[in-house]
Amino acid sequence: MIYADALLTLGILFLAGLVADQIGRRTPFPRVTLLLICGVAAGAAGLVPERVSALTDTVMVTALTLVAFLLGGSFKWARIKAHGAEIVVISISIVVTTLILVTLGLLALGFPLPLALVLAGIATATDPAATLDVLRQTRSAGRFGDIIKGIVAIDDAWGLLAFSICLAVATQLAGNGAAGVLPALWHVGGAILLGGAIGVPAAFLTGRISEGEPLQIEALSIAFLTAGIAVFLEVSFLIAGMVVGGIIANLARHHSRAFHEIEHIEWPFMIVFFILAGAALDLGALEGLGLLGAAYVILRTVARISGGWFGASLVRAPAREKRLYGIALLPQAGVAIGMALIAAQTLPQWHDRIIALAIGSTVLFELAGPVATLWALRKSAQIKAFAHNSDTAACTKPPSDAPHR
Repeated sequence: MIYADALLTLGILFLAGLVADQIGRRTPFPRVTLLLICGVAAGAAGLVPERVSALTDTVMVTALTLVAFLLGGSFKWARIKAHGAEIVVISISIVVTTLILVTLGLLALGFPLPLALVLAGIATATDPAATLDVLRQTRSAGRFGDIIKGIVAIDDAWGLLAFSICLAVATQLAGNGAAGVLPALWHVGGAILLGGAIGVPAAFLTGRISEGEPLQIEALSIAFLTAGIAVFLEVSFLIAGMVVGGIIANLARHHSRAFHEIEHIEWPFMIVFFILAGAALDLGALEGLGLLGAAYVILRTVARISGGWFGASLVRAPAREKRLYGIALLPQAGVAIGMALIAAQTLPQWHDRIIALAIGSTVLFELAGPVATLWALRKSAQIKAFAHNSDTAACTKPPSDAPHR
């Protein structure tokens, strides 16, 4: 049976994506934020048919696997060699600082330790899709953009590990037994094994076909196989996609072809995903958050900014860039909600609070986060231009000025 309402809705979604793209190119607003606003408005007005909204989970897995594949491709050995210390140290610093500040902050406000630990673990998650899309929208290049790409590629891996540990400890403290420890470890470790099992043979096979439709099918088959097997094995499709992309980028002879083909077809999936994600968000969940919601948002924001600054200080990054790393990494979306669903099932006594907080904070961070990322990227570009102009001016100064410095 052909569903006219589903076809009409998809057509409208793609038109909304086209409008968002054009507005994003001409204004300071990121396309991701505009798509989410469209989705929230459509959901509130009941304009998305149930048969279309039912596709949200499938589209999410597909879109985020494509994003993960591209993020893994940006994690090349040459880039790691050039900025490896910055990527690893800053990403770990942000995750550890987030765990410490959110846990201690919620404890100081009187919330139970198990709940504080789980929410701190959820707070470590980012939104690679939104961050990568803003990077692509601004065509960010250079040191700062490369480091942000590298951090995003590895950040959710650290976050999932941190969340797994927090959930295991919280489960014990709450007296819920050891349930969730082994599944959490398998969620990460199994994804790495799966990524290697698909990525190694794919690295030797991909890119040998001429560019165009055949190579596009090849790239899509790798991404869909990774997503499907990851879901079937109940491992992280995000980490698996990153591992596959990273292996292909470093081992394949013509790896760039596959990534270019994914880039050409990724945006339609992202349009549907972000609008449907926005339509699925319940703004009414914000009403019951109160002190917990406000504290979580403030603590996570402060933790990411301070963690980015601390990590950048350790690797002696340029002073003007130190405060920008955490700001550029504020978006939070699908991974956090996935963590929240796992935590809510494992700790049913806080089920409603965890789900409400995840949904409510996602609305805020996914609407404001990409704007903050865009600001940080543009600020870094201004700093780079300022430094270049200053260096040029210094080089053109008369030699007689040198003794007076």
